[in-house]
Formats: sequence, structure tokens, C-alpha cells
Amino acid sequence: MLILLEALAAHTQQWRHGYDLMKETGLLSGTLYPLLIRMTDQGLVEAEWREPEQPGRPARHAYRLTNAGVAFARTATFAGPMTFTKSAFA
Repeated sequence: MLILLEALAAHTQQWRHGYDLMKETGLLSGTLYPLLIRMTDQGLVEAEWREPEQPGRPARHAYRLTNAGVAFARTATFAGPMTFTKSAFA
């Protein structure tokens, strides 16, 4: 989730399409879209349908961080990567 937060936080007010996020993060669609849905449900990301830029193309979802998402991204990425030890799961 951190790589997705970093990608969205790079331009907080810019609407991003899932395909662009897949290319930037390297996440596959089966990982990316469930994360975006979960983050939207948690209020970290907002999603909306965007009209096509070219006639005849379908509408697409676009995503961006909410204010809560921006604050969360700052704390999550500032804290650094999470590490787990075997004892944490004992």
C-alpha cells in the first residue's frame, strides 16, 4: 500500500487513472484495484467517473487522495518501511 500512497501523494490534487498507477507502481490490477476500493471505503481516496478525453472511448474511474489520505500518506511514508519479526506473530 505504501507504493500506492507515494504515487498518489506525489501530486495530491491530480486525478489519476488506475492504468497510470499500475504503470508507475508496478502493481497488477488484481492488487491495485482492491487497494483503491479499500482506501476509498476508509476515506483515504476519492474516486469519480471521468468523461473520456476522446469521443467514442468509455468513461474511466479516476482517483486522488482525500485530505485524510494526504495526512495518512505523510505519516505512513515518513515512518519508513514496516518491519516484522517472527516474535511479532507469536
